[in-house]
Amino acid sequence: AEGSELDLELKAELKGTTESSKTDLKRESTEMQKLGEALLTLRADLMDTLALPEKLTDAVAEAKRITNFEGKRRQMQFIGKLMRLLEPEVLEQIRQALDEQHNGSAQENLALHQAEQWRDRLIADEDAFGQWMGAFADTDSQQLRALIRQARKDAKPEKPGEALRHGRAYRDIFQIVRQHLSGATDGAGDNA
Repeated sequence: AEGSELDLELKAELKGTTESSKTDLKRESTEMQKLGEALLTLRADLMDTLALPEKLTDAVAEAKRITNFEGKRRQMQFIGKLMRLLEPEVLEQIRQALDEQHNGSAQENLALHQAEQWRDRLIADEDAFGQWMGAFADTDSQQLRALIRQARKDAKPEKPGEALRHGRAYRDIFQIVRQHLSGATDGAGDNA
């Protein structure tokens, strides 16, 4: 594939040198500048986990402050230059942090899926309510029972052939379940 290790080796063999061409350098420069632009959007908590040089951190903060188009463009070029000086491990950390921000962490995704599964079980299965109350006794049982009843009522289509409709009760059950699952650090709700 274009740009793979094998491709780069083959090109170097054909050229007779291992030095990067101007095109390769330009491509790398552009990639680092784009990564630097993405770094501007990184949440502060994720930014703090990275081992970035102080000069780069200051340059990113300055770029966020600049509003002038030309000034911002020049600052981004400077950030790209600083990015090219970083070790590959640091660049990989940046990419992972950006990926986590974009896709969420695996732990957050798991928590959301567990909450969805519990909500769906509570609505579909009569026994699920007892199981939920056994695991999370501090739940307001009257409120949850009323929401389940309303969600079941909302889920029935008014006319045959219509799609299922999920109303406010459906979303409220999810919020209650999610709140209790996130508060349960002992793993009591993991039997979904």
